[in-house]
Amino acid sequence: MQRLSGLDASFLYLETSSQVLHVCGLITLDGSTMPGGYRFAEFKRQLAERVLLIPAFRRKLHNPLWNVGHPVWVEDEDFDLDHHVHRIGVPAPGDRAELAELCAHIAGQQLDRARPLWQLYVIEGLADGGIAVLIKMHHASVDGVSGASLIAYLAGLSPDAPPPEIEPAARHNGLMPGRLDLLRSGLTTVVKRPYELAKLLPDLVGLVPGWLGKALRGKGMPVPFTAPRTSFNGTITGHRSVAYATLDLDEVKRVKNAFRVTVNDVVLALVSGALRRFLDERGELPGDPLVATVPVSVHERTEREGGSNKVSAFFASLPTHLPDPAARVFFLAEANRLSKAHHHDIDADMLADWAQFSAASMFGLAVRAYSALRLAEKHPVVHNLVVSNVPGPPMPLYLLGARITGFYPLGPVFHGAGLNITVLSNADRVDVGLLGAKELVKDLWPLADALPGALAELLGAAPA
Repeated sequence: MQRLSGLDASFLYLETSSQVLHVCGLITLDGSTMPGGYRFAEFKRQLAERVLLIPAFRRKLHNPLWNVGHPVWVEDEDFDLDHHVHRIGVPAPGDRAELAELCAHIAGQQLDRARPLWQLYVIEGLADGGIAVLIKMHHASVDGVSGASLIAYLAGLSPDAPPPEIEPAARHNGLMPGRLDLLRSGLTTVVKRPYELAKLLPDLVGLVPGWLGKALRGKGMPVPFTAPRTSFNGTITGHRSVAYATLDLDEVKRVKNAFRVTVNDVVLALVSGALRRFLDERGELPGDPLVATVPVSVHERTEREGGSNKVSAFFASLPTHLPDPAARVFFLAEANRLSKAHHHDIDADMLADWAQFSAASMFGLAVRAYSALRLAEKHPVVHNLVVSNVPGPPMPLYLLGARITGFYPLGPVFHGAGLNITVLSNADRVDVGLLGAKELVKDLWPLADALPGALAELLGAAPA
């Protein structure tokens, strides 16, 4: 038995049929590299072999009435791979538009909480003769870094790479706990909460005045509720739109080196340039910078054991109001420097510590009321979108023998912020996945297609 952390459980409590909180990855593959050529039966056989070794694929939620704490992970004793692996065909002609529309449909459907929280779709019939895989995993079980690592367990450096070596003791999840054990564990957690709250409050009280003061003086990250309103800042439904793009990693590094900034600065500059063109063509380019929430991994900074999500976030200004691409880079370099320093004022474990007090009934009722009353359209915009930069494998990988030709992450969207742009480096490429709330942003291809142009702009403006 392994109890979910409060942060992991929050993604369960905040989920509704319209605000689905899983993460997806669209992986395009060259099946011809598989020994003997691509065959679905062989692909599935190799997947089954690895799933037996990796406990995260076989754990499910256990949350009976007598559990007074957060849910726990237990081994699914009736695990059946057929419930999780599906073989489907993309509609003709099988180009990027049909593939993205199919992925958008799958991305909008909730996972079955009675089973391990993941699904994998093998998609055949692509126009280029390749195959694609869409893998869907609940955010309660993975964050960006752990999700990429989990997929890496299914991959190898060569088409005939052996399964990963995992210690026998680590191949199994916890057994189903007895009623008394579960009740005792939950009560122990609940009894400790007043003491834990008393420990956390002084740090929060001491932090807030200085943290807010720095933000209000413009010496840190932008203040929430100050973002300009755009068409993708409203109440969302369960319908999704998807697009994707690929950029050259060497060109991104050339921009980074020329301007002497970080890769993350360049990523945000690319997104800012593409969004500027996208919004301008729609006649809704605001005069103020957009505000993006940027998730940040704290895997290396955390002192807490357990839990799947080790993440924090900061707000970043996106200079969509600046026409000069070089000015956007310099703006971001300085703004990100201040935002990161501001973010580091907060302890890496503060979000996780406070999330321990999250309550299922309260969170669920609040999200449903927020959606039903369409409050996202009635108060100032908290943030416009989510932009995430996830480090990927620096070398070519083969997923169950098939060479990975593209890896496009698709993160969730939220009420009030119906657009997510996630960037992942993949060997010599930078793959970008875009997911939106369909009623708010029906067609994401103009935004995806603006990214190469934004990179060309930065290359043209780069100092010699």
